[in-house]
Amino acid sequence: MATENDVVLIHFEDQPLSFARIESILPDNKPDWYHVKLLMLQIPLQVVTWILRDRYIMGDEFTMNGKRMRLELVVCPDMPPEKDRHDEQEPEKPSVEKKDGNATVISFKDKFKR
Repeated sequence: MATENDVVLIHFEDQPLSFARIESILPDNKPDWYHVKLLMLQIPLQVVTWILRDRYIMGDEFTMNGKRMRLELVVCPDMPPEKDRHDEQEPEKPSVEKKDGNATVISFKDKFKR
């Protein structure tokens, strides 16, 4: 079940419509119904409050004005495993000539004439 601060994907007529973050879930007077405050993650930002049953918050389909709607909890994908650094070949770095342990200074003053 989605909870506060979770991100959900709102489906409208079986098509993804928008992302929203659940700001709060407060109980309604009717049992198993809740006031769900959503921050719509779109431009401009908009805050809406929907009165939903607990099972709708869990992802069951419901209707608004005769249109099918559904909330889907968004789960952050796992990070791909880091490649073993020893297996990767490091890109070649440009060589800097050193004289007597000091780096050579190259002046760009003469290279960029106006």
